[in-house]
Amino acid sequence: MVSALLPLLLAPFCQGTAPGPAPDPAADPVHWVEFESRLLSSFWGRPIRMRAGVVLPPDRLPGEEIPACYSIHGFGGSHLEAARRAPGLLRAMAEQGYPRMAYVFLDASCPFGHHAFADSVNNGPWGTALVEEFIPELERRFDLPAEPTARLLTGHSSGGWSSLWLQIRHPEFFGGVWATAPDPVDFRDFTGVDIYTWRNAYVDPAGKEVQLVRGPDGSWRMSLREFCARELARQGEYGGQMASFDAVFSPRGEDGRPMPLFDRATGAIDPMVARAWQRYDISLILRRDWARLGPLLRGRLHVWIGDRDTFRLEGAVRLLQAELERLGSDADILIVPGRDHGSLFQPHQELWPDGLLARIHHEMWRQWAGR
Repeated sequence: MVSALLPLLLAPFCQGTAPGPAPDPAADPVHWVEFESRLLSSFWGRPIRMRAGVVLPPDRLPGEEIPACYSIHGFGGSHLEAARRAPGLLRAMAEQGYPRMAYVFLDASCPFGHHAFADSVNNGPWGTALVEEFIPELERRFDLPAEPTARLLTGHSSGGWSSLWLQIRHPEFFGGVWATAPDPVDFRDFTGVDIYTWRNAYVDPAGKEVQLVRGPDGSWRMSLREFCARELARQGEYGGQMASFDAVFSPRGEDGRPMPLFDRATGAIDPMVARAWQRYDISLILRRDWARLGPLLRGRLHVWIGDRDTFRLEGAVRLLQAELERLGSDADILIVPGRDHGSLFQPHQELWPDGLLARIHHEMWRQWAGR
């Protein structure tokens, strides 16, 4: 849930690289991939392309098997994040013994905002297209093992939700997920709002204004009402973060548009839309289908977030943590004291002295090597 409205509150890792012209392939080491999806093109009635930036280990040996780290950016980013990350990754792999993997930066941007790689009546079958079309194509092009243990997911914010969603919806296709500060994973706490029992998103049942945005010191800086008003003023009905959620989770209305979960003027929640959102409630899906999903997800779930998340996303993670503990899951869920949406990535003396991404990549490699 990274928003261009709040650049001063966010670290560079959250924001990603804004979409724009790709660098000259001859002048940089990123392999830029565009692939026309049959499924998405059929849905939209026009050619739709999936995109990625791929960074491969330097001097890869013929026949060298490597896993793929599929990384999904936050709201406002794109696959062009690969251009910023490639020099450091290549240097670390060449000189510092960094995990030799295919680092695949996927593009989740779309006209509605961020499609989250979820099949949606508004955005189309992005998840199915990724699993059935794009990843097999990437594995063919870059000689990657076509097996679950070699398909490892990570993402931050909206990308964190996306990566976790892909893992639970396709547990036999992917070998593990490391989701950081994911967008709400339990809709009983959708950035502070229980969409199932509350009547209004702007004020809680006690009549208190719902706050959304924290500053670096943990103090409240903006309410949900204020956030939505600014988003509408600056970005209109389409392309903002809240509209992006509606496009992924909501039914399509009679006017052909995604139905809003709540009225932007009054905050009134539409209970019919809230019920429809259940099919994307990660915590609810896990609870309802744990007998089947539990064994398939053993050792594969990692969710890490700060307890002062800038967009109060930690509440939903706490609910998910409690539910998974009750179900007997071995999920690795960390709620890090004092960290927010961006500072989560900074070195932590005990948890990740070399930074969060280094820990994620090394854990991925160890899991692959020990398969």
